[in-house]
Amino acid sequence: MITLYGMPSSASMAPHILLREIGLSFELVLLDRATAAHKAPDYLRLNPNGRVPTLVDGDLVLFEAAAICLHLADSHPAAGLAPAPGTAERAHFYQWLVFLTNTVQADMLVYFYPERHAEGTEAQASVKAMAEARLLERFTLLDRALGSKAWFLGDRYSAVDPYLFMLARWTRFMGTPARSLPNLGPYLARVLDRPAVQAAFEAEGLGDPYY
Repeated sequence: MITLYGMPSSASMAPHILLREIGLSFELVLLDRATAAHKAPDYLRLNPNGRVPTLVDGDLVLFEAAAICLHLADSHPAAGLAPAPGTAERAHFYQWLVFLTNTVQADMLVYFYPERHAEGTEAQASVKAMAEARLLERFTLLDRALGSKAWFLGDRYSAVDPYLFMLARWTRFMGTPARSLPNLGPYLARVLDRPAVQAAFEAEGLGDPYY
């Protein structure tokens, strides 16, 4: 049995969606942030970072959302969630997934946790505002790269799509949310329409606004 440890609307969302997209049988364990369940000794033995997500797949214990998405795509090639290895399409798949986790998600952490980067209300507000400005630049770039394509890499849905959807969801209360951009808005609606995404939202107890 595969087990995914996560929290609602957290970095576990993209792996959660992929598990449902592939159609795997798995157990979803939603940790309680209020009781700091992600810092409990039993969980820290799985993920010493004390963060989500963590995937347990037999003897394999894996953390980092992007790594879990890559593992799921590679270990279930019939699902077609990544282009063939060695192709230009696969290279771009790596490029965008790394951009999402290493650049966009990194700025998200600054935006949501400014106290980690500055002391005092005024300084933290400045850090948050600067992070939000960078995020708008990132999503504008993504909007242009998406263009009129059905899915981010082209005609075929891939692991990049739920990852981008997850990060775009986190902008929903920002001054310029990702959904307001001309290409991302309709695209996010298409991702939300997928049965695996709907099922993941229901399992996590999430409601409107969805993104």
